[in-house]
Amino acid sequence: MRASFQEELEALEASIQEEGALVLRVLRSALNALARGDDELADEVIGFDDEVDGRYLRIEEGVQSLLARQTPVASDLRLVLAILRVNLHLERMADYAVTVAKLTKLMGGLEVRGEAILSSLEDMGQRCEQMIRVALDAFADRDLEKARSLQDLDELIDRANRRAIEDVLSLGDSPEEREYGLRMLVVSRCVERIGDHAVDIGEQVAYLVTGDFRELTDASHPA
Repeated sequence: MRASFQEELEALEASIQEEGALVLRVLRSALNALARGDDELADEVIGFDDEVDGRYLRIEEGVQSLLARQTPVASDLRLVLAILRVNLHLERMADYAVTVAKLTKLMGGLEVRGEAILSSLEDMGQRCEQMIRVALDAFADRDLEKARSLQDLDELIDRANRRAIEDVLSLGDSPEEREYGLRMLVVSRCVERIGDHAVDIGEQVAYLVTGDFRELTDASHPA
């Protein structure tokens, strides 16, 4: 019985890593669609949403089934709860990437292209990809130091987000430029939130390793 329980846990963890790989693919495709103004690729990203949702539901159902049949000890219960939370964070990341794709389609008719803004968003996106990989590795390896490094990486995204906001504010005053700028602000916010969810996964790693939940923010770790 115990061996079966551990095998099911391992299978759920493997599913989390697979979901994470899919989220990375969705995010990269959304960023490429934005940079190229590629409506067809944006549609592919939107179509991926159902696949991510399906994986999310299968993991959630797997956890529910496991808990209905087993009574995990404290350390295993922490892992089960962490899997549930990481699963949710990954699904939310994909939702934000899909929003970026939808905004890309909405901007297709605008005769505006802010190269500086797009450059800042690509920088943010690459850093988000790095954060997701670090978060998934930290979760797989129970690596507290990697988890804690996510806060520093997130600060770099916040800086890039501030640059993107400045670039939007430097656009012209025509209605199209204003509409483009407002939509790009939403895109920037979506990418920033993806980074925040990666930090949240790091917090789940810390909870899993230490048994204590602490936010990985400067405010929660005073000098």
